Amino acid sequence: MQDSYDFHLFSYEDDAKVEHHIGFPLPVILWDNGIQLFSSSKFHHGESAAESNGNFYRLFHGKIYKVSGAEGEVTLNEEHHATNEKPLDFSITKNVFMMLVVSLIMFFLFTNLAKSYAKNGGIAKGAGRFFEPIILYIRDDIAIPNIGKNYKKYMSYLLTIFFFVWFLNLFGLTPLGVNVTGNLTITFSLAILTFLITNLTANKNYWGHIFWMPGVPAPMKLVLAPIELLGTVIKPFSLMIRLYANIVAGHVVLMSIIGLMFIFKNWIGSSLSFVLAFALSLLEILVAALQAYIFTMLSALYFGAANEEHHHEDEHH
Repeated sequence: MQDSYDFHLFSYEDDAKVEHHIGFPLPVILWDNGIQLFSSSKFHHGESAAESNGNFYRLFHGKIYKVSGAEGEVTLNEEHHATNEKPLDFSITKNVFMMLVVSLIMFFLFTNLAKSYAKNGGIAKGAGRFFEPIILYIRDDIAIPNIGKNYKKYMSYLLTIFFFVWFLNLFGLTPLGVNVTGNLTITFSLAILTFLITNLTANKNYWGHIFWMPGVPAPMKLVLAPIELLGTVIKPFSLMIRLYANIVAGHVVLMSIIGLMFIFKNWIGSSLSFVLAFALSLLEILVAALQAYIFTMLSALYFGAANEEHHHEDEHH
């Protein structure tokens, strides 16, 4: 569930009762009197301090702290919070790595799709045949109905956000153990992008309805304006929480059911847990696409509200 500095797939003990961890490390990039670059394997899964240019660092609760030496430990205060210096961390963590992977997949996938259109007279080839109906659905059933005539300038973002969230959600169901969209900082960043695009591209009619609503008595306008302005912040906040909560809840339930296999320790209970986990995994595949769809749909609704034209009373007669 948590982000980490390496991919840990599984562990086992040999005949000598020595535990072995199977996975692969990721690069650690710190700023501490200059750039400190080393492999996360130096932490030995948090069991020892990592050395870089005479500086020593330890992992503690998923964060990196500076210690006095190879045998140095992280010191805690009365509230059990670390008091050691914490360097600026620009490391390629598990979540960052998966976002880079998904970005590369999307780049090559849709670049090839665009090339196939150019070579085959507008006909998709290969994997593009699977993704073309989804792209057309986003355009015809999400963007055009909710945004209107200005939909084209938002299409690149809507397509990117849908496939980005969808692919990350699917990777979250693999044994790699990534939980990117179940991280508040990630969903916050995606929601902020929607917030910025909505407000930076909004027309004067959108702002007019927020600060000086037509057809409302002036005293009420002074009361409602702060509420409407607060609503512009609540919308992206709801986007952030909705995606985060649904993904985390699904992973927690799935991991709890899998954990029951080790609690029962018999073929009846373990078999039942396996069947439930398998059924829930199939449901999670649907949820992965559903959450991407909801995020894209709500973003399109916000863009449409920001570009809605003013309707005069005489236009309705």
